Amino acid sequence: MDSKRNKFLFFLLIGGFILLVSNNYGMFDDDILFGSKMGNQLYYNSLFNWNMPDSFDPGHPPFMAFILSIFWRIFGHYLWVSHLAILPFVVGFFYQLHNFISYFIKSKILCFFAFLLIIIDPSLSTCFVLVNMEIITLFFFFLTLNGIFYCHKNIKFIGLFFLSIISYRSMMLFGGLFLFDVFNKLLFNKEKIKSIFNNKFLSIYIFGCLPGVTFVIWRLLTKGWLQTHPNSPWSGLWHFVDFKYFVRNFIVLIWRYLDFGRIFIMLFIISSFLFFGKKILLSKKNKQLLLLSICSILFIAITILSVTNTVGIRYFIVSYICLNFFAFLILIQFFKNRKIVYTVLFLGLITGNFWIYPKEISQGWRATLGHIPYHSLRLEAIDYLNNEHIEISEVGSFFPNYTTLDLIDFKKDQRAFAKFNGKNAYIFYSSVYNLSEEEHDIINNNYILLKQFHKFNTIINIYILKK
Repeated sequence: MDSKRNKFLFFLLIGGFILLVSNNYGMFDDDILFGSKMGNQLYYNSLFNWNMPDSFDPGHPPFMAFILSIFWRIFGHYLWVSHLAILPFVVGFFYQLHNFISYFIKSKILCFFAFLLIIIDPSLSTCFVLVNMEIITLFFFFLTLNGIFYCHKNIKFIGLFFLSIISYRSMMLFGGLFLFDVFNKLLFNKEKIKSIFNNKFLSIYIFGCLPGVTFVIWRLLTKGWLQTHPNSPWSGLWHFVDFKYFVRNFIVLIWRYLDFGRIFIMLFIISSFLFFGKKILLSKKNKQLLLLSICSILFIAITILSVTNTVGIRYFIVSYICLNFFAFLILIQFFKNRKIVYTVLFLGLITGNFWIYPKEISQGWRATLGHIPYHSLRLEAIDYLNNEHIEISEVGSFFPNYTTLDLIDFKKDQRAFAKFNGKNAYIFYSSVYNLSEEEHDIINNNYILLKQFHKFNTIINIYILKK
């Protein structure tokens, strides 16, 4: 009992430190929509009216918005409160992740180093410092998974119940866990299909999916559509692909598993299979991890490969976690120079935060700590515009910055940057914005650099239109 309490207090201390460091990081990328816009709709109207205006309705359940709006009503409508609302899920995720690792490894010291190798992944560690629904999803995913591994049916049901209502991606992870649960029983517990699909097993999943099923039915009855409609800002993202686009998506998907330092993990796993072959798969737990890394994201991968929507880096975090852990298990089972190899893998993942592509190549900035300097630079640049008496409305900018300032900073500032159109009097540009080649050409040909702000590898430029 004491060890559980000490473990919880340790993770609470880590979570508190993260909150102290990151509580002034503004809303970023899609979290402006899922957090601020949807949250404000609930906060200023009704907590239980989940019917969003069509102008910004992404179709997903406003689960994170619901949590944020509750915290705002209790503690106030502030940015730090938004981070505070995420803190329980960060601490809960740490706790559940450690329990997950402990199922595979009994040594406390090895558990600790496995834990470090997992959380240092740039795409995962970024979830700890931003207001985002991925960390909420991860908490309930591993809560469910530990319910499966440790045979705690109540815990499993609670995890599934909430996993079904966070977002459409979490619903697909729900399906992935169902697949894993079935194959885990079939392949590793040697149960027969008839014994697997008993009333108790099915009832947990049937009742667990009720929130998600209810939401989907309610949307279809009230809205008539799930994610997009003809006038939706995202209607162009949800079309079925042709073969050429499918190949393109497949290549991008592979790159997601190599991006931000994960190439070191993947090269290590591949080379280990070349050296040790089937010996790696003699271990039941190794096979379980490999199966989980595939089953968990199978429905997400099929969906992403089939449509024109972007292959998001954070969509596959649960799979990254499994593969990072799988690499660690291979390391402790088959290698003698563990410290050297571990150091290379660890530092390789850390370097992922410093990976910067040529500006012509889109980069998933919200999945790397490399974007962190942007938050303070952005405020510094806005102060400059204010001091120079440059109207914010006259300044063109790019996603995710062309929105009301209050939606990002929670400072009651209702001014908003204009969307870049090539004719704006001024331009607010950052290296963390993904621009098209045409937009870069327009800036280079038609604008003059007025002021630059720089910190580490992040840049914000203020341009003025040539006369």
